[in-house]
Formats: sequence, C-alpha cells, structure tokens
Amino acid sequence: MRAMILAAGFGTRLKPLTLSLPKPMFPVLNRPLLEHTLTLLSSQGIQDIIVNVHHLPEKIVEHFGDGSEFGVRLEFSREEKILGTAGGLKKAQAFLGKETFLVMNSDVLADINLDSILKFHKEKNSCLTLVVRKDAEPEKYKPIHLSDDGRITRFVDATIKHPSATTQRVMFTGIQIMEPEIFFRIPAGKFFGTTEDVFPAMIEDGFPVYGTLHEKYWIDMGTRETYIQAQADALEGKLALKTAPSRNPEGPLVVPPVHIGRDCEISNDAQVGPHAVLGDGCRLRSGAVVENSILWEGATIGSGATVKNSIIGKGVAIDNGQQIVDVISP
Repeated sequence: MRAMILAAGFGTRLKPLTLSLPKPMFPVLNRPLLEHTLTLLSSQGIQDIIVNVHHLPEKIVEHFGDGSEFGVRLEFSREEKILGTAGGLKKAQAFLGKETFLVMNSDVLADINLDSILKFHKEKNSCLTLVVRKDAEPEKYKPIHLSDDGRITRFVDATIKHPSATTQRVMFTGIQIMEPEIFFRIPAGKFFGTTEDVFPAMIEDGFPVYGTLHEKYWIDMGTRETYIQAQADALEGKLALKTAPSRNPEGPLVVPPVHIGRDCEISNDAQVGPHAVLGDGCRLRSGAVVENSILWEGATIGSGATVKNSIIGKGVAIDNGQQIVDVISP
C-alpha cells in the first residue's frame, strides 16, 4: 500500500516558530516530527510515500531527500499555491491512484496497527475509511456521527449536537484509507478540502464511508500544549518513539523523566524536569529551572530563570531571572 503524508500547512497555531521552520521539522525528542511518521509507516511495511509541501519546502526536502536513510522511498509533491487536503491529494493522483492507499496528517502521533485498519476497510467494502476516536472534549472537534455497524452517517454537521440512539459522536484522527475512485470527486488545480467538500458529499450520495474506532494512544501536535504533552507522554512510555541520543540524566536536581541532547552544559544547581527535553548544545546557568518544556538546539536559560510549560526556539537566550510560563519563544 502506498501512502501520502499531508505536510503543506502553515502551522499557524505554533507561530512564531513556524515562520522559520515548517511544523513537520519540529523536533520531537530531538528528531523531526515527520521522521517519526516515516518510522511508523516503514515499520508496518509501507515504504512508498509521497509528502506534499508548500511552506518552507526546502527545509523538508533537503533533510529527507529520497527517504533511503529512513527506510522508505520518498517523493515530494510541491504545491506552488496551497491546494487544501483534497486538492493536495488530486495533485498526487499519479502516485496514488492505482490501488487502495493511506493518507495521514503530518502532525499526528499514534499507536496504531495499520494492517487492522486495512482489514476493516476491505471487510466493509468501503470506499473511504476514517480512523475515528472518542474524545473527552468533543466540542473541540467537528463532530462525526458513527452508526453501530461502523458506517458514518453525518460528517461535520455541528448543528446536530446529539446523535440518535443508534449512533455515537466521534472525531476524526487525520488518518484514513481511500480507494482511487475518490479522485473523480476532486477538481484539479483548485483549493478543495476533504472534510469540508469531499467527505460530506460522499456520505450524502450514499457511498460506503466507514469509521473504525481507535482506542489506543493518539495526539495532534498542532498547539503548544499538545506539542509538549506528546513528548511528556513519550518520556513516560505511553508512546514508543525512536529518539535521538540522550545523555544519562545526572545531578541532584535532575527530575526524571527527561531527554537531554548532546553537548549540553547544565549547572549543578539547575533543575531539569520533570518532562523536560533539551536539544543539543543547550545551556542552563546557575539556579535555572526547566520543567514541562522543550528547548530547541542551542537555547540558553540564564541564572535564576524559570521556564515552565513553554517552547524555547533554536539559539534563544532567556535572560537571568526571567520567568517564562506558557509561552512560545522564537
């Protein structure tokens, strides 16, 4: 099975960091986010992959090349103007359009068995299968109504708050399996959305559209909070990720779990953790505190400064005594 990773977006919720680095290149345990997605796909036998790119594309293309270093065969679909999820799919039709294929968002991390999703798709003779899940805060997402037999009866209809007795309300994880027939429903060269334009129309026209319920780990790393949370979860073993080399935590004020990159300089009286990730070459001066935060490569935290629930960008220096809480610092 071939796959497409959707990576053309601007990552606006993570500005200003995304002004200089596309979200698929954001470090997650000191490896680019997109690398973790490629590892997931290759570990489950999917090696022919296309990635659509638009925002700062060269940073992605130059890092991943043809994908051989990452165990995949990689192609890129460059969008001169952003085309939306369906428009991006249409542009990749020549690569994808001969057999069943997988599509997933680039900012999703999940503990998922793709073989079981494909088996469900085939058993239902589905033309489109969405991986869906229940959520503790369903109002955050556009609702999907899923019937008892797995068929999706309504998609993105926020006016109906409560599904019927034979359906349940779920949300879309950004992972889906499609049949090539979907390309006939997407105009070429236009901005077009899947959840906005294509999927609701397919349901209305009676096409077999199904949802398979995912109950294991899943997170969308589109915000500061979830970007930090995903790495905290990985540090706690809730999600298995391949990590960059980490030095063994040391010092009286290191509070596990933490991930510390190479060549970091940490004062003996600096507190690191819990849930701190330090990129290569970071410096923590005397009395600094870094907790539940991500420091990118070369960041410096000054004497007596505190960083909590925050992301500190590459090479950023936090002044002595500064208090950084719930912040994205470019």
